Amino acid sequence: MAAINTEYKEPSYGNWRVPRSAGLANLGTIGTAIVMVGLLLGIVSFAIWGLFVGLGVLAAAGASALLLTVKDKHGQSVVDRVGTRLAFRLSKNSGTNLYRSGPLGVTPWGMYQLPGLAAQSTLYEFTDSYNRPFALLHVPATGHFTVIFSTEPDGASLVDPEQVDSWVANWGGWLAGLADEAGLDAAAVTVETAPDSGYRLRNEVDMNIDENAPEFAKAILREVVHTYPEGSATVRAWVSLTFNACLRAGSKKREPEDVARDLASRIPGLSARLQSTGAGIARPMPAQELCEVVRVAYDPPAALIIDEAHAAGSPVSLSWGEVGPTATQANWDDYRHDSGFSASWTMTGAPRGSVNSSVLSRLLAPHGDIDRKRISLLYRPMDSARAAAVVERDQNNANVRITSGTRPSARALVDARSAVQTASEEARGAGLVNFGMIVTATVTDKERLAGAVAAIEQTSGTARVLLRRAYGAQDTAFAASLPLGLVLPAHSMLPTGIKDAL
Repeated sequence: MAAINTEYKEPSYGNWRVPRSAGLANLGTIGTAIVMVGLLLGIVSFAIWGLFVGLGVLAAAGASALLLTVKDKHGQSVVDRVGTRLAFRLSKNSGTNLYRSGPLGVTPWGMYQLPGLAAQSTLYEFTDSYNRPFALLHVPATGHFTVIFSTEPDGASLVDPEQVDSWVANWGGWLAGLADEAGLDAAAVTVETAPDSGYRLRNEVDMNIDENAPEFAKAILREVVHTYPEGSATVRAWVSLTFNACLRAGSKKREPEDVARDLASRIPGLSARLQSTGAGIARPMPAQELCEVVRVAYDPPAALIIDEAHAAGSPVSLSWGEVGPTATQANWDDYRHDSGFSASWTMTGAPRGSVNSSVLSRLLAPHGDIDRKRISLLYRPMDSARAAAVVERDQNNANVRITSGTRPSARALVDARSAVQTASEEARGAGLVNFGMIVTATVTDKERLAGAVAAIEQTSGTARVLLRRAYGAQDTAFAASLPLGLVLPAHSMLPTGIKDAL
């Protein structure tokens, strides 16, 4: 009789890395150039103006190097932290951290438009090749168009590990395929957990209950409807894809109708491939549904009114100019919006080492101290030509950091091996994706915000991700966590390449 090996080892995932530019120690290319120019000026000062002037110039160069090289665990230097403080102080002094809309607001048209990055956005609705309506969000400041898919994840409960591994592999293939999508700049996955109002369950039972059923069965169903919503939660997920108005560099910008015509034939294929990743049934989100999601995010109690209207069969009619908050106030470490208080975090470090597929389970799970929790994974895929250049340059820079000193550190050696592995995987056809994460916790009572903050910081440890409070940018992080497809680097005044080179 042949022996059958039934042991199964759950696969692990890892080798996330941030490409670094070449430079001395922790400095990038620009930082190294600043130090070298300071040394050169010091030598010239010694020769022309004497000892004391030369020492002063060298001291200034050394102080500049320290300000750029001394960084905390989140990779923030003293210059970064001071710049964030100064920008928030200027915003507070000018009053731009406050927002008032509606008839009593400061806008002359009296609409409840969205604040911040999404203030100029416009919402359209078109139909795809399957005659399904889909929302198309246009952000003219960056020339981006976003289409959102509403999904119903299958979850990992009572699912074989082999199936989970297959979902993860298909998800990796789906992300790698985004690099070949013409005009696509970014993608995002948003998972939101919130208390279940119970209206949907009550409506489903009332519509399907049989009046001829035994009284005992009907009594059990009514008890379930009455007791189930207590302490239960609803989990919703969306996938947003952001496309550029230009299909390629230097081409003419397309109008919303042209973009919609192009996406109408591509949406069915994108949604069909999503189903193999464990996302369940994926369908394009209509404009009305997107309006409801954004309205509830800024005013959480509105969810009860909207669910009650749906349960009663009354249509909810919201326009894009009515989904914004009446008033907001962005503080240093939290965000007040209508009836909610929120705090947001951004990911500054991916898990070190290898992790399994359930590493984010506790972070994604509902929590009793948080009314609404939203986790958004942001992706920016690279095309194959640029990815090859990035991994080769990163590998060369890692080798330079090893050979520049007599005794390279253990972290530099591990970093070099990781760069070699990344280059090898990319050469075999793997995709390269920049990714990040934004976590937002919302409560309806200011006194409960401290408990929500503690819950997020505790569960982030089990997720092995390094989160940093979005100090001074709470309103921006809140908007970026919504399924709106906002591409944050496109809104930054300082280009990403210059930041990395420092």
